[in-house]
Parts: sequence; structure tokens; C-alpha cells
Amino acid sequence: MPIKLQQNWALPETAVTPENIYMNRRQWLQAAGFAGAGFAGVGLAAMFAGGMINPARAAIGPYPAPRNEAYVGGRALTPEDEATTYTNFYEFGSSKNIWRRAQKLTTDPWSVIIDGLVETPVTLDAEDLLRQLGGLEERIYRHRCVEAWAMTVPWTGVALARLVAFARPTASAKYLRMETFLDPSVAPGQKQDWYPWPYVEGLTLAEATNELAFLATGIYGKPMPAQNGAPLRLVVPWKYGFKSIKSIARFTFTDQRPVSFWEQLNAKEYGFWANVNPDVSHPRWSQASERLLGSGDRVPTQIYNGYGAEVAGLYAGMFPNDKRALFH
Repeated sequence: MPIKLQQNWALPETAVTPENIYMNRRQWLQAAGFAGAGFAGVGLAAMFAGGMINPARAAIGPYPAPRNEAYVGGRALTPEDEATTYTNFYEFGSSKNIWRRAQKLTTDPWSVIIDGLVETPVTLDAEDLLRQLGGLEERIYRHRCVEAWAMTVPWTGVALARLVAFARPTASAKYLRMETFLDPSVAPGQKQDWYPWPYVEGLTLAEATNELAFLATGIYGKPMPAQNGAPLRLVVPWKYGFKSIKSIARFTFTDQRPVSFWEQLNAKEYGFWANVNPDVSHPRWSQASERLLGSGDRVPTQIYNGYGAEVAGLYAGMFPNDKRALFH
């Protein structure tokens, strides 16, 4: 008979939020008309008045999407209000409490450019792109910020490998460069010229086509809030969170390694690889433990954020004389 091996990052079932509670909550939200909202227990009118809902947000759906049980997170889900109000999005400011400002971002329509070393460059709307990539699914992933806080989130989206296949990169392509929007009239942080706007991130094609790399369009069974990276964001759970670029507007296939946003600012602290490792400290703090949003508990950090079985092979033999290079 088939044997299902326990993933090395999985915890006992007792540590995970019971599915019936999570699913019943999703069903209640959907029945009550809050499928695109984001906060239970708050009136719909109050959500619009308070700026929690942006009516010009793309709702690439349908939601909720079927859950892929191969990706279970291994921890209790972070409370939704924590994960959707405690966020980094420097385009709207350096505070964690930028979710109200981010509602100015109009994400429907949202043009996406796919260019570079591909058979046929194309520009299309985000919703049209997702239709081309196939049905959505939900995956529960851990998320580890370089600042040593962490959460566990149900993301909705598609495997990034589908976008790579759709783009049909040429044989000379080695990297996927991603770029977010540039609109200082909407995003006040982009008026600060000491930052190298627009935000840029990159992966090798091997990383981009790894089973874990995910292009997310939603969170907690609903469309992605603007502050979490609507309408399209990257999720690479084995890397520090700054690699998971938000509000992607361009995918460029290239033979040159991209220089990431934070790498341009300080390559010694925020390198290209940014793989999670408890033994490699940030120059200004330890990475040995992390603080869980919601509970505030401190727990040990795991190498590759606990996803080593899936991704360690991507880096075998690289930098043999300086293994730390893959983790800063």
C-alpha cells in the first residue's frame, strides 16, 4: 500500500487549527456576502468607510478555492486580522500599519507584462493571465520575515511554474526578474528617491519552477487585500519574506542575475538568495528564533524555514567555500 511520508516541517495534527472551524468560518463569510472582505465581525458598510475594502480591487476567483492538502503549514493559522494588518509594503511607508494607505491602490484593471527571453512577449490583464494559467488552489504555508517574525497563512493562487510554462522562455533564460508597479501619486513611499523604485526581485528558473514557488491572488479564502500584495504576489516560503514581491506588474526572463531592491540598498544584509537559516544571523540581530504573529510566542527557526526536503537540492554544490552566501 502507498506510504505517506511525514514532511519534516509538519507538526502534530493537534497543533493545527481544526479544519471544520476554519471552513465553517469561510462558509459563513461567503453566505453573509463577505467573500471579498477580509475581517469577520465588522459590518460591510464600516469596512468600506474604514478603507478595509477597496472596491477597485481585482477579485480573481472563484473563492474559496480547493485546498491542496499536500501543503498544510504545520502550525496553527495566524489570525486573519494579524496577517492582513501587520504588513511590510514600503511603497506605502515603512510602518507595519499601512493597510489603510494601501487601499488607494487600484488593481482592477491590472496589466501584466511578460517579456525578455521568451518566445512571444505579451501584455495582458491579470484576470486574463490567471485564466490562462488554470484553476486556483489553496496552500497553507509558513512565512518567515527577515525581521524575525513569522506567520502561517492560507494562500490562494497557482504554482509559479505554470506561469513559466505559459511564457515559454528560451533556452538562454536563467532567471525570472519580477517588478512591481510604479505610481508615486498613489504610493507615497515611491516619492522617496533614496529607494531604488520600482521594487524588483528575482529567482533562478530552477527556483521559480520548484513545487513550492507560488503566485498568490488571495488569502484566507478571499481575494488578496491591497496591503498583502493584490492582485498578484510571489510566495516563496523557504526564503525571507522580502523575496515575496507584491503587486507584480512585470515578469522578465533573462540570462543576467537580477539585482533585487534590498540588495541594491545593502547587499551585505539582504542578499539575492535570502534562504532562511537560524545559524546565519542578520548583521543586526539573530535569526535563531522567530516571533509568531498572534500568540507572540518565540519558536526556533528552521533551516529553509522547514522546507529543506523540497528545496535544499536547488543549492547543492553552490558556493562550497562560503555556504553562508546562500543565506544572507
